[in-house]
Amino acid sequence: MLRAALLALLLCPAPALANAIAAVNGARTAYCGLPRATHPALIESRPLDALARLLAQGEPLEQAQLRAGYLVARLVRIRITGAPDDASVERLVGQRFCAQLADARLTQIGTYGRGESGLWILVAQPFTTPRPQEAAAVSRLVLALTNEARAHARTCGWRHFQPARPLSLAPALTRAAGAHARDMAAHDLFSHIGSDGSTPGQRATRAGYSWSMVGENIASGVRTPQELVAGWLASPHHCANIMTAGFRQMGVAFAVNRSSAAVIDWTEDFGRAR
Repeated sequence: MLRAALLALLLCPAPALANAIAAVNGARTAYCGLPRATHPALIESRPLDALARLLAQGEPLEQAQLRAGYLVARLVRIRITGAPDDASVERLVGQRFCAQLADARLTQIGTYGRGESGLWILVAQPFTTPRPQEAAAVSRLVLALTNEARAHARTCGWRHFQPARPLSLAPALTRAAGAHARDMAAHDLFSHIGSDGSTPGQRATRAGYSWSMVGENIASGVRTPQELVAGWLASPHHCANIMTAGFRQMGVAFAVNRSSAAVIDWTEDFGRAR
């Protein structure tokens, strides 16, 4: 019986993990002064626990995320040594990490180890992507954001653009964008040249779009339409595509591959029909 009890103690996960989570949540309120209305208690994530273990063992973040099955949009890493009890963990976190923990987008927590020998704490915002059934709504939102940008004069790098007329969605350009987004996701590719050597114009033609001019924006690893368009506007070439007055239509699509480093790939195709 005694041997069985000792074996069970050795095999069970250390209860300090749950206490460490309570200590971090306590530090956020008692030391950092973060109100629960805007900063509710962090929720433990088992995959984030696994990520903490892999990082503690020296794995690179990108590889560890794929192995743990937890992808991060934002991450705070905390490592504590020499903390003999939960109160010490709470005090050390509150003294050193309030600025990082104030980000209200951080919602989950994972831990590994112990406070005395080395406690790893990860506080994260998980990386989420749109669902396939949301594709039409996402397209409409990207269109609206693109047209909002076109409605105002803008400087893209060294070029100045006057306001341009709004674009409309073209199903054929959406098909072309979808084909390229899926190609990039499947082949872990980030290029305007497809895995088969195709160009944006060739893909538009394949999709049934008869064009006089075409352009293309691509992106990877971007979670939301808002971040997507903001990133393109910050890039001179992509910004110029958005602001080009000659374009009349566009199509946009995303593809998700959670086993790839980028996770999600986007393509926005612009065109003017013949």
